[in-house]
Amino acid sequence: MKKILITGGAGFIGSHVVRLFVAKYSEYQIYNLDALTYAGNLENLADIEKAANYTFIKGDITDESFITNLFEKHQFDGVIHLAAESHVDRSIEDPMAFVKTNVIGTVNLLNAARKLWAKNPEGKRFYHISTDEVYGSLGAEGLFTETTPYDPNSPYSASKASSDHFVRAYGETYDLPYVLTNCSNNYGPNHFPEKLIPLFINNIITNKPLPVYGDGNYTRDWLFVVDHAIAIDLVFHEGINHETYNIGGFNEWKNIDLVQLLCSIMDNKLGRVAGKSAELITYVKDRPGHDLRYAIDANKINAELGWKPSVTFEQGLEITVNWYLNNPDWLHNVTSGEYADYYKKQYVK
Repeated sequence: MKKILITGGAGFIGSHVVRLFVAKYSEYQIYNLDALTYAGNLENLADIEKAANYTFIKGDITDESFITNLFEKHQFDGVIHLAAESHVDRSIEDPMAFVKTNVIGTVNLLNAARKLWAKNPEGKRFYHISTDEVYGSLGAEGLFTETTPYDPNSPYSASKASSDHFVRAYGETYDLPYVLTNCSNNYGPNHFPEKLIPLFINNIITNKPLPVYGDGNYTRDWLFVVDHAIAIDLVFHEGINHETYNIGGFNEWKNIDLVQLLCSIMDNKLGRVAGKSAELITYVKDRPGHDLRYAIDANKINAELGWKPSVTFEQGLEITVNWYLNNPDWLHNVTSGEYADYYKKQYVK
């Protein structure tokens, strides 16, 4: 039985990956390691928490001795590393938190994996999930490819760029078997409402302002989280060691156009007069170092591994809106902080 460690598995993307692996690979033992910070929520995994091939471990990747002991105890065959501080605005306020988690935490995992697999690396794999933000900002044209030079502009993207470099360095220096992916903006169910789409869904429901940075023309490529989880599964099992794959939705939207579409969907779902939710749009002062445009060229993963998105953005957004409207308790719990009680009820005796 393969033992797979998924870090950050109670978070947004991580919970979708954990669910997929637990359901699909009954012959694997899946270990979910999460520190359960504000964005980690075990309610995301309530449907599979009693599965025989699933184990939750509360712990922090920045704790070196804890990580070393964890690897020695469980003898993991693979690591899918998703645990990260990921919100740009928070990185501007507290960059050191991002250095600790995204850089030091990643190196702790690398060291533990290197030590454990040194004598027998066959069949082992360290999979590091990163972001397109490490590439910096694009102009009106062009796409990020796997060979685009790194040019991070925020403490968040700089910390992720650093972690990427460490993963590649361990591959070159210690021959650590790794794969690395850089993804575009994810959206979908279970997303903590600090990022644009879930934040605006919640604000529309509660009739709060929709804060749009600058002129609203910042452009992002959007990837449905379930499609990302499928891509992660594919890269983990079929990707080539020491290769990088960009994962994108082939799906660029200007922020203001996205918000207008979301408002239209929400008006329809909530039975409001068309255009009512759009009245909540409020332009706010731009944030420092704001990248103009991200766009991923995902042709490599399509050509080599056969992956492509399964839904259009309009379809994915409809699924996402429906999920939030059908799960008001989840939304209330995460916005009120009550999700922390779930861990105490389930795991603290």
